[in-house]
Amino acid sequence: MGEYAIEVKNVSKSFKIYLDKGYSLRDKLLFWKRNRYEELSVLKNISFSIKKGEAVGLIGHNGCGKSTTLKMLTRIMYPDSGEIIMNGRVSSLLELGAGFHPDMTGIENIYINASIFGLNKKEINRRFADIIEFSELGDFLSNPVRTYSSGMYMRLAFAVAIHVDADILLIDEILAVGDVGFREKCLKKLKEIKEQGTTIVLVSHSLGQIESFCNRTIWIHDGQIRKDGTPKEVHKEYLSFMNAKQIK
Repeated sequence: MGEYAIEVKNVSKSFKIYLDKGYSLRDKLLFWKRNRYEELSVLKNISFSIKKGEAVGLIGHNGCGKSTTLKMLTRIMYPDSGEIIMNGRVSSLLELGAGFHPDMTGIENIYINASIFGLNKKEINRRFADIIEFSELGDFLSNPVRTYSSGMYMRLAFAVAIHVDADILLIDEILAVGDVGFREKCLKKLKEIKEQGTTIVLVSHSLGQIESFCNRTIWIHDGQIRKDGTPKEVHKEYLSFMNAKQIK
């Protein structure tokens, strides 16, 4: 299958930003000329490859395109042009509660979420005790997840995602919520998963978190890759750029 877990080839993505929305069908029919939009180019012909077993951090200012990149890797979105190749089972932590049904209990959502990642009931049953133990939610798992705090969402989502035996794990800022102790537990588990050969892509504004965990950083700026290298060298240039930008 080759040495790469992820291959992104000449990928571009844009969105239509409507200047004056009509909220009803009547508005849209009567005032169709108002439905003007601007084309917002979020990613501009980017290419990169990630080897199997690599842990890579994606950084950049808000709106630069890093989260859009991650959503295309999970196939929540698709590129306008270019190609994305994912070699292996993918597990993701993109948004708190994504894939959870708010009126179902934590236990019921474990089965739903794990099945979305491709596990059958027998496989989920085999991992069930480990998921519960890692989440540390105890009796709360019998409650509807709509009653959960953001930290509890993170615990449950993370516990499921790391127990599906994925080849590729994608994480977007979810480790920014919850208590410090559980975040450290998550990072320790991620290091274990990395040592087992899982490929990990982490979007984070915490450069220290990326430096302690990743062996490579990709800096996306205005939809293009500005620098790709070791975390320390990329972060040094990124911080200098951001500091200079604030001074202006």
